[in-house]
Amino acid sequence: MATVAAGPHRGAPGFARRALTSDHLAGWLFVLPAVFLVALFSIFPIIWGFILSMQKASLLSPSRPFVGFDNYTHIANDPLARQAAVNAVYYTCLFVPISIIIALFLAIALNQKIRLIRFYRLAVFIPVAVSTIATGVMFMWVFDANFGLANWALGGVGLGPFGWFDSVSGAMPSLVIMTVWGWLGFDAIIYLAALQGVPHELVEAAAVDGASRWTIFRHVTLPLLGPATQLLVVWSTISAVQLFDEVFFITRGGPLGRTSVPVYYIYR
Repeated sequence: MATVAAGPHRGAPGFARRALTSDHLAGWLFVLPAVFLVALFSIFPIIWGFILSMQKASLLSPSRPFVGFDNYTHIANDPLARQAAVNAVYYTCLFVPISIIIALFLAIALNQKIRLIRFYRLAVFIPVAVSTIATGVMFMWVFDANFGLANWALGGVGLGPFGWFDSVSGAMPSLVIMTVWGWLGFDAIIYLAALQGVPHELVEAAAVDGASRWTIFRHVTLPLLGPATQLLVVWSTISAVQLFDEVFFITRGGPLGRTSVPVYYIYR
């Protein structure tokens, strides 16, 4: 009687390996360019930066002797580095919640069906497109201790002049005001897109059940804005940690190091 040799069935390990290879090879080929770009522009700079941090470099000398962790020890023992870290935390704790809360209410206002709404949306986004230098020049005039618009407004209500960027207590809040103004349009547009993605059926159903506008916002709209809020928290935190241009152009880390941040400290 003739016999037929049994081939590998679908549950055999060899078949699984071949199926895995054939099914996923095309996918890995599509992913490979992205992996290469991530490795080239993200992973490699991190590794190279760590290698450079173990050396003593100077613009006046081409040699880079290996010093191990001496640079890290110097930073840990440097009071200016600790002050820069504290300033960064202080700035982040002010910038992130203030910018997100104001952007949320601004997006709600921009989500209304009123005349010239497109113009208002464009006007809100314009500061994002303005360069940091132009923004700095404008706020240096607004917060000028002698002729600034802010002190002129304070004088109108009987308050004395305030040294915004020149004050130890006011320099960092002044930077926060300036950067919030610059990034507010971006955050508001993200929230506006999220608001327009809220299903109208849910809002109408809650209204039919007798829910107030505040109840609808708190229990329907706000939870659906969670992904947008998470995105903005991460984005704003990264932007806060990377703060440099405003400090370099306006305060140079002063007064008394109260606006020095880690990136500016590393630059110096």
